[in-house]
Amino acid sequence: MHRCSHFSGFSAVMALALCVSGCGGSSSSSSSSTTTNASAAGIWTGTDSASGLALSGIVNAAGLADFIRSDGVQYVGAVQVSGTALAVTLDGYTQFGAEFSDGSTYGVGTLNATVSTGGSISGTLTFTTSDNTATSSTWSLTFDSLYDTASSLSAISGNYSDSSTGDPSSGATVSITSGGVMTAQNSADSCVLNGQVSANNTSYDVYEISYSYESCTGADAVLNGVQFTGLAILNSNVSPVQIVIGGTGQSSAGTHYGIVSGLTAS
Repeated sequence: MHRCSHFSGFSAVMALALCVSGCGGSSSSSSSSTTTNASAAGIWTGTDSASGLALSGIVNAAGLADFIRSDGVQYVGAVQVSGTALAVTLDGYTQFGAEFSDGSTYGVGTLNATVSTGGSISGTLTFTTSDNTATSSTWSLTFDSLYDTASSLSAISGNYSDSSTGDPSSGATVSITSGGVMTAQNSADSCVLNGQVSANNTSYDVYEISYSYESCTGADAVLNGVQFTGLAILNSNVSPVQIVIGGTGQSSAGTHYGIVSGLTAS
């Protein structure tokens, strides 16, 4: 049975790079023994103990990870695995328009955990905001078999409604073509989105995304020209199907931005 509750309801809740030590490979520890590294690749669901909020993780086969809290906070980094020990240096972003408790919108942290392939991730996140507020949280995440669903650009193509709080495309229709071209135009803030969706490993339900905004007005104008990259999953176990996209970017002035989008097929 698929455990996809965190992702299947993500739009409502939101009213709301590379693996250095081998993700699922093996390395020789000596001439007479071989240590097999566990794989962190997958879709993972659990809880962030500090906030009590649901936490969903996306880790692609290359080791890029995006852990998304149900309030839109993202923790993004490159997974390193040695044996069953997992370590990730993470950049933390609030959902655009939201803040951490001290008023900051960005921070850095480290996740130290143990991982079992296709099983669980358990460990501790230590995180410090850019305003120097330190927190610690225990993460206990379980593998979601939705990850083992094949991905393709034909499967994810279509028109989707965006109702995500803090997303400049909220209220607009997001279109994805069979070639992976992603576009949207929002009359409310004049934001025009242009981007690309890629299915780099078609064996698994993780997509790579990149996009940028132009012509945004009002409070969203700061996003014009910012290049966002990240990961997405397609949940075809619900009807209508849904997409969760986690994207992060940095302006030329050095300001960090995070946007989590929950899309529903229209």
